[in-house]
Amino acid sequence: MAVSRSSALGSNPLGIREAQGRGRPDRRASRVFGLAVLAIGLIIVTVVGVQYLRGAVARERVRAEWTRVMRSSTISVLTSLGLTRVASGAPVVRVIIPSIRLDEVVVEGLSDKDLWAGPGHMPGTVFPGQNGNSVVSAHRDRHFHRLDDVRVGDVVETQTPAVSVRWRITQRRVVDKDARVIFESATPLLTLTTCWPTRYVGPAPERLVLVAVPVSMRERETGPQAVDAGAVAR
Repeated sequence: MAVSRSSALGSNPLGIREAQGRGRPDRRASRVFGLAVLAIGLIIVTVVGVQYLRGAVARERVRAEWTRVMRSSTISVLTSLGLTRVASGAPVVRVIIPSIRLDEVVVEGLSDKDLWAGPGHMPGTVFPGQNGNSVVSAHRDRHFHRLDDVRVGDVVETQTPAVSVRWRITQRRVVDKDARVIFESATPLLTLTTCWPTRYVGPAPERLVLVAVPVSMRERETGPQAVDAGAVAR
């Protein structure tokens, strides 16, 4: 005798409905979790995007200020007096590394705000071209993201309203983040630093240090004739 499905399970097949219903909360939780992950991702992307946009705006502002600095004698007067203190965030030197197509205006200071605008000149160290060690640092994911491609023998050029210097890289080393990397010098020296590895995810455990010595030096005239406006605006 044929027995219907409802008869076999009873008039109220609760077992079927319970089995069908148990999967719904799991699917709903998965959907909520997926939306939460998506929202968090969008927030992170937005925050990072805003930071990079602010950095780009700050960079262009600094480059515009640099044009005005090159028309003045502010830094020239400071360097002639042997002084190295200027306002935090002020543009102080232009750095060019042809081998990696780097052309950046360096600002005074190493705060996060300063380093978003450009590489930072370490306060208290001399300006490039003066007797002593001039130290310039930048973030590995910003202005110095290709610094690891620079090799011993590569040329670096620095420009201030006072002097233009061509340097040659003589040392390239990777050190622990807590190691001492800044040394005094009686003659002009240029030190470039960034975190290492440059493509490392998370806090970088080491530092890349490049040291350069001058191979030629030329005093610059202040005034409008000293400004390469087209190059600065790139």
